Amino acid sequence: MELLKELTSIYGPSGREDKVADFIIDNIKQYVDEVKKDTLGNVISVKKGKGQKKLMFAAHMDQIGVMITFIDDNGFLRFTNIGGVNPYSLLFKRIVFKNGVEGIVSKEAKADIKDLNLKDMFIDIGAKNKEEAKQKVNIGEFGVFKSDFIDLGNSISSAAFDDRIGCYALIEAAKRIKENNGDIYFVFTVQEEVGLRGAKVAAYSIEPDIAIAVDVTGTGDTPNCNRMAVKFGEGAAIKIMDRGFIVHPQIKELLINVAERNNIKYQYEILEMGTTDAAEIHISKAGAPSGVVSIPTRYIHSHSETVDKDDLKAAIDLLVKVAEEF
Repeated sequence: MELLKELTSIYGPSGREDKVADFIIDNIKQYVDEVKKDTLGNVISVKKGKGQKKLMFAAHMDQIGVMITFIDDNGFLRFTNIGGVNPYSLLFKRIVFKNGVEGIVSKEAKADIKDLNLKDMFIDIGAKNKEEAKQKVNIGEFGVFKSDFIDLGNSISSAAFDDRIGCYALIEAAKRIKENNGDIYFVFTVQEEVGLRGAKVAAYSIEPDIAIAVDVTGTGDTPNCNRMAVKFGEGAAIKIMDRGFIVHPQIKELLINVAERNNIKYQYEILEMGTTDAAEIHISKAGAPSGVVSIPTRYIHSHSETVDKDDLKAAIDLLVKVAEEF
């Protein structure tokens, strides 16, 4: 788990993924034939095959975060969200900025906890006034959740599993693929959390014959939660539909058949809120039949996203077999 632990510790909010990209390049270059960054910052690596077809795997490097919009006279920082930030997930949590400065998120004393809103919240970095605060963190700077990687036995927990765990899965798959007929593209995208922007550019450039995004998905197995068929320990989740697109039936059947032939545990996913890079990839240029392998995750977009180890293994195994049989 050391590689995953390092991946989740790297600062990389949407639009500021360069450190994550450099780490991924260093850890995948020995397992692929080519690797590069494109103009937008996506990492595009390819393991060459004997045939002419192209399979694109995609996982996004960016994580949700906050951006400083105002500093008051007492040195408290006001902020806006970068991606889907829930104010209740932020309250009294630590935020870390690129330069290592940390702060605590709090709310105005009179703000109603029942109707908590980002406009009622601030970050305390221990500054005595505006001038001192600006020496540490200035307007326009990005912050992300500060969290520790925790091994819970059957599961693991950390910030930024969305979607560093997908990046980890692609790196591990690249290591394990023994033989591939087609070209396998391992694409690590930018700015997914703010509009699937990197995936759109990468898919337009690559023109894959088929594409599979790898991302997290919610679960329906915690107390009194919204109904959802995905559960911890039931294997990789093969998406059928989400809010952004309907999975191509060819790719759905491909994933199911590969899983069954190789005794890989899987389950079906229908996500009523949210989407993945596949929503842009499948309509890029002339289009590409696309699907998603999802990793069941509890407490998404928090500082303690949690994943079952067996589900993660199943997802990696499925990616490897799809690539080898492509």
